[in-house]
Amino acid sequence: MQLGAFSVSLNVKDLEASKTFYEHLGFEVFAGDQEKHYLIMKNGDTLIGLFQGMFEQNILTFNPGWDANAQTLKDFDDVRAIQKALKTKGLELVSEADESTEGPASLVLMDPDGNPILIDQHV
Repeated sequence: MQLGAFSVSLNVKDLEASKTFYEHLGFEVFAGDQEKHYLIMKNGDTLIGLFQGMFEQNILTFNPGWDANAQTLKDFDDVRAIQKALKTKGLELVSEADESTEGPASLVLMDPDGNPILIDQHV
């Protein structure tokens, strides 16, 4: 199962303060919109999403179809195929992708410790 690019999506209290902090660690703004209260920051192939007021806790995020530069991969496992595989393994999903569609879709599941995992396909 290929889950695509990985990032940690952080629920931050102050986007500007978090941006400055991660810049001190060598991260640069890669994507996002500060006016919409989110930034994606990058250091090498490491991605961190900073989100102010968008969700309650930190989230592990995978993006099927993207590499670490948000470039579309030629071959990848579609989120709906991943969803079917997860269900076959008996994992419960918090939200599901509509299996009758194609293209962008997402699903959410929780790990055993209650950490949300977002599998978010943009292509």
